[in-house]
Amino acid sequence: MIIVAIVGVCAILLVLAFLLPRLSRHPQRGTQRVLGVGSRAGSSAPGGLGRLLSKPFRSSSRAVGRSGEAGRRARSRSPF
Repeated sequence: MIIVAIVGVCAILLVLAFLLPRLSRHPQRGTQRVLGVGSRAGSSAPGGLGRLLSKPFRSSSRAVGRSGEAGRRARSRSPF
């Protein structure tokens, strides 16, 4: 369920970044901030369990960042 939600957020940010590049930065940063909180909470667990619990949040945050960046890059390369 969480994977579907992250894929949905990435798709929405991709479209938003393509249509409104300057206005897409705030939702992207907000989403990354929320995922950062989850990562920090997961990493507070001891030892390897902390790394295991924080990894999904880190990779999701990276995916959100790449999605927004890809939309803005595609918009800058488009002919219109």
